[in-house]
Amino acid sequence: MVLGELSGSMYRALQQMKNATVIDEKVLDGCLNEISRALLQADVNFKMVKDMSQNIKKIVNLDKLAAGHDKRKIIQKAIFDELCKMLDTGKPSYVPKKGKPSVVMFVGLQGSGKTTSCTKYAYYHQKKGWKPALVCADTFRAGAFDQLKQNATKAKIPFYGSYEDSDPVNIATQGVEKFRKENFDLVIIDTSGRHQQEASLFEEMRQLAEATKPDLVVFVMDSSIGQAAFSQAQAFNREVQVGAVIVTKTEGSAKGGGVLSAVAATKSPVIFLGTGEHVHEFEVFDVRPFVSRLLGMGDMSGFMNKIHEVMPVEQQPEMLQKLSEGCFTLRMMYDHFQNLISMGPLSQVYSMLPGAGAADLMPKGREQESLAKIKRYMTIMDSMTNKELDSTDPKIMNESRIMRVARGSGRSVQDVKDMLDEYKRMAKVVGSTMKGLKIPKNGESSRGMNAQQLSKALPPQMLKQIGGMGGIQKLMKEMGSSKDMMGMLQGMRQ
Repeated sequence: MVLGELSGSMYRALQQMKNATVIDEKVLDGCLNEISRALLQADVNFKMVKDMSQNIKKIVNLDKLAAGHDKRKIIQKAIFDELCKMLDTGKPSYVPKKGKPSVVMFVGLQGSGKTTSCTKYAYYHQKKGWKPALVCADTFRAGAFDQLKQNATKAKIPFYGSYEDSDPVNIATQGVEKFRKENFDLVIIDTSGRHQQEASLFEEMRQLAEATKPDLVVFVMDSSIGQAAFSQAQAFNREVQVGAVIVTKTEGSAKGGGVLSAVAATKSPVIFLGTGEHVHEFEVFDVRPFVSRLLGMGDMSGFMNKIHEVMPVEQQPEMLQKLSEGCFTLRMMYDHFQNLISMGPLSQVYSMLPGAGAADLMPKGREQESLAKIKRYMTIMDSMTNKELDSTDPKIMNESRIMRVARGSGRSVQDVKDMLDEYKRMAKVVGSTMKGLKIPKNGESSRGMNAQQLSKALPPQMLKQIGGMGGIQKLMKEMGSSKDMMGMLQGMRQ
């Protein structure tokens, strides 16, 4: 999960407060002390933590609260709002416009993940309909152009750079001119990594900004940089006008306070979080959902967006109709596995559920093991015929067919049998929970799937994380229809 240890500490502090028999000053102070300790251990600036704690104490005046007020909710809301204030600059970042040429320059420390972030940023916008291109103006680090070239080639994004020319300003201006002539609407410049002490490299950064006149300067920062984050971000902001921040390596960092420090130093919004090495492991940053997840309160809107990304709304009625008829084929299981992979790391998805987050639902090491199993099963199904994939009769897979599929997929007979056992298990779940479900027509709402049916379909750990039957009823009320809940099952059941 994003900043997992920080989130776990803050969640436990809130739970201790909520479990207290009586909410008094002692309980409030204890909760704030635990949250402050967690933030300081994550290298958040001391003054910021102190100010936050004092503001909460001013807002939550327990003596003046009338009887009947839910003190637990008032304290939680005050903590939530103060954390949001720390991260919200109040001003939006520059957003490129399709069809209009935009230049975005990336700056940051050496080793912050800047080159990878350039590619992720380009890939994200390419998927959204932009026409991006990458320019390597990093002539300081050996192998910088090779890395960008490799990343861009994998992501199928045009790139420009030079092995001969050592002048970064010249390379950047030529690259920008080239891609503008070719009607690219988003040109991303990767610059040399630097430290605040390196005056010559900072001068180079200023020259690049003057020559290319970027519409946006993005400061890329490693989330584990610690207390140095504030001073480093300030130094960059003095030299070029930083307009946005991207925070990298958030998936495993015990620290992460630099996220808050960078916002405070640059007065610029965080726009993305790097959550892994792969090009798709790149999250749009939104303050309120981020803080909600940080406090273990979940992010159900983000959760449902993930579901709809892998299964568009227009595809759901046909799938739901088949499931309501008890129809579940190997091809449907294959599509389900594809959806799981498309959603990205399951630990990220689970962190959007209310509760302690990924630590309980996806233990360390289990995710890679589960992903390897899914890919193994998909390889096996790639060697099956259409008739076998579309049949609802498990008996169609006799011994001779199993042996043929094993040879064709390069897997053992036992692997094929394990895959078929998984299919039978999933088909049984579909039959017991979804058969006979009334599917709403367009524009209709349905309560066809009740909380009890849904509780049987969810994995026990996820059911516990959501909050049992009461949590499910609350989710169904928030989502408004059983179609969303069914979509959730299709995306999450594993």
